[in-house]
Amino acid sequence: MAGSRSERLLALLQALRTRRYPVSGDELARELGVSLRTLYRDIASLRAQGAAIEGEAGVGYVLRPGFLLPPMMFSQEEIEALVLGSRWVEKVSDPKLSSAASQALAKIAAVLPQSLSETIDETALIVGPRAVAAETADIAALRSAIRAEKVLEIDYRDERDQVTTRVIWPIGLAYFERVRIVVAWCEMRQDFRHFRTDRIAALHEAGRRYPRRRPVLLAEWRRQLPGA
Repeated sequence: MAGSRSERLLALLQALRTRRYPVSGDELARELGVSLRTLYRDIASLRAQGAAIEGEAGVGYVLRPGFLLPPMMFSQEEIEALVLGSRWVEKVSDPKLSSAASQALAKIAAVLPQSLSETIDETALIVGPRAVAAETADIAALRSAIRAEKVLEIDYRDERDQVTTRVIWPIGLAYFERVRIVVAWCEMRQDFRHFRTDRIAALHEAGRRYPRRRPVLLAEWRRQLPGA
């Protein structure tokens, strides 16, 4: 397998993460393109670094849940992806999420080897300016309601500037080039609806959780999309 030793160890960890049951050393070695001897040596190295890899030769190996991947194991491309994603979030999200993106990147940079931490400052990947519509909704409150599966009452202004009150079950928040869209079940329409956040004049929690789980509702919404 091409690449540095750290990249090889990362690939081995990822291969083990995808298995719920023990996998033989022969299968892992073939998948990673290394010799069986190298595989055994890499497993020993990961165990020495704290990876809870159970098993032995002739039986198979499995990674016990709970092992945290050290940030220093990221490849250069993965670091660039994190930088680009964080910079995009900083530009297009609400102040709380924007700040969280900056703090998360700073935490990662603090534990990276110098050769990789320099990638964060020197990357040539740039997020261009965005002409986002003026926001009227409390995006942080929307994200909180989505996480907690809370019912919201919103005052919504349509394209004719008419305001109606809706009771919704927010299940997702989509970020487009100029606007943000709340994906929700609308109690009045008894169907899924999309609400532009720059047209939400006011919102507050209705004091109850919606009766169905968000992942189930999201799956139903996705099935209704064109081409699903």
